[in-house]
Amino acid sequence: MSHQSSLIAADIEAYLAEHEQKDLLRLLTCGSVDDGKSTLIGRLLHDSKMIYEDQLAAVKADSVAQGSSGEEVDLALLMDGLKAEREQGITIDVAYRYFSTARRKFIIADTPGHEQYTRNMVTGASGCDLAVLLIDARQGMQVQTRRHSYLVSLLGIRHLVVVVNKMDLVDYAEQRFEEIRSSYLDFATSLAITDPYILPISALAGDNVVEPSQKMPWFGGLPLMEHLETVEISRNTSADLRYPVQLVIRPDLDFRGYAGTVASGTVQVDDDILVLPSRKRSQVQRIVTYDGDLLSASAGKAVTLTLSDEIDVSRGDLLVHPGALAFRGHRVDAMLVWMAETPMSPGKQYLMRQSVKTTNCAVVALHHRVDVNSLKECPASVLELNEIGKISLGLDEEVFYDPYTENRVTGAFILIDRLTNATVGAGMALSPVASESVDSLWGALPASEGLVDPRSEVTREERAHGYGQCAVTLLITGFSNAGKTTVAKAVERRLFELGKTTLRLDGQNMRLGISKDLGFSSQERSENLRRSAEIAKLANDQGIICICAFVAPKADVRERARSLIGPDRFLEVHLDTPIEVCRARDDRGLYKAADAGEIPLFPGVTATYDRPVAPDLRLRTDQKNSMECAEEIVAFLQRQGILQVLSEIPDKTTSSCQD
Repeated sequence: MSHQSSLIAADIEAYLAEHEQKDLLRLLTCGSVDDGKSTLIGRLLHDSKMIYEDQLAAVKADSVAQGSSGEEVDLALLMDGLKAEREQGITIDVAYRYFSTARRKFIIADTPGHEQYTRNMVTGASGCDLAVLLIDARQGMQVQTRRHSYLVSLLGIRHLVVVVNKMDLVDYAEQRFEEIRSSYLDFATSLAITDPYILPISALAGDNVVEPSQKMPWFGGLPLMEHLETVEISRNTSADLRYPVQLVIRPDLDFRGYAGTVASGTVQVDDDILVLPSRKRSQVQRIVTYDGDLLSASAGKAVTLTLSDEIDVSRGDLLVHPGALAFRGHRVDAMLVWMAETPMSPGKQYLMRQSVKTTNCAVVALHHRVDVNSLKECPASVLELNEIGKISLGLDEEVFYDPYTENRVTGAFILIDRLTNATVGAGMALSPVASESVDSLWGALPASEGLVDPRSEVTREERAHGYGQCAVTLLITGFSNAGKTTVAKAVERRLFELGKTTLRLDGQNMRLGISKDLGFSSQERSENLRRSAEIAKLANDQGIICICAFVAPKADVRERARSLIGPDRFLEVHLDTPIEVCRARDDRGLYKAADAGEIPLFPGVTATYDRPVAPDLRLRTDQKNSMECAEEIVAFLQRQGILQVLSEIPDKTTSSCQD
């Protein structure tokens, strides 16, 4: 089982070439404190003859003074390098070891089991493909067993080996192993962990670590080392190209290259490339490496790309294939592991670092905290050290990302304290579609209890008399480029000339301010209209006519806005303009980009638009210009009695501005 090769002495270059071609497996050990993680790694290295003689001699000497294995060599000391670790017999920091066998190369991370060092475990697990979870046969499943299992699932580690250790202390009892095995499988059904490999071992005695155990003939599976050598690893990397630009290289006037590592997918010479966020297009001219040019490069390869066009590409930009875009937005929903002593509270400003991009951000919402024992979602106002919760981040700059389950490079980020520059949180982005729908905010209760909506001293009738108008909300909806904003501005101008008081809301002024944290998913469009409806309702309560111009593609969301504002104060105007006309007007190329797959969830092209069935008014902007449409809307308002000038305060029972 040990890695011994005659090529080392005969042909070192051939040996190195053979060694370079081996598959690399990154794994970690985790579990509760004193489950024997460091001892297991030491036993793997020792029995595989992967320890140098001087290292083994030093461990033997240290075992006399600091060992915890009696007269035996304490192999855990191979991993516990800190003085405090050796004194206390625990693991505090993450320790890494590299070794290889004839079949595979390994990088193994020994992570701490204490709850206070959970953040260290997250650090060690972030780049691993497989996790070895230890359970003490005497103690069974502990809190940290559940916590680390949940983190393994959350971090997208698809391969799990559950090791029931210290079987020598329970007389190698098959019944005890089956009890723990059954208990863990029951717990794992609620996690995204499928078919974990569970085996009994004694790390101290070496049973089932490298060689099959003679003391547990009832177990017919592979020993741990053989399983690690032969397990097929499937890595959760998307097939879509993601190439974050780390550095622009310009050594002379004749060369401009963009250096980075291919995060996922494959890039080839002559591939069409789209640069995000600028959306400039080009083609890959060369793939440059130190050893010469390549025809293609796949995930994990560090290369420098040159493009056929002189376009502006900067550090932090993302190169993708057209038609295979990442999600984009000023808001990202994510699962967050909090790693700082100071609690995380919504509203505080942080730096978000995703791959090579850094931007200002704030936690705009903490949806829930996860109880690692029951896996239930619990209400929470803050996240304490090592707690895990679902959050929404509001970002100053638009970011491009993938769900962490699909891409562990573009889906991962850290939060950094702006004052201390310390890493305070590790996050995993969620899909906007799969994440908890923000539609739930339509019926959500206020976060604070005991709030009362105070009645104004100015009545609705008094406002109608003072302004000479009844307060309503006018929702103008239609395809992109149907003319919604142009018509809304014309209505605003005409009402101003008539001496009326208005407020105009549209996608532009909302997304430049109140909704700058939102993207364009179905849920985020819903939330944008909800916020706009809340503003319109407040404006109506003050006697102001609110003119809203939004695509608002979903009929049920428009109905929610009607219900929130009040059916008697809500009018729907549909600009029923054919989509072919909207395409012809599109000077920004949005429809063309949507056709190419560059804009996901674009209503009318890559997403549905629910045509209003019975709007209050239907207009064709391909048959009338904006001023004609505005005049027709104003005439409609007059017919409805909205714009009448009142000479006296009417009685509530006779007013056309009904409650």
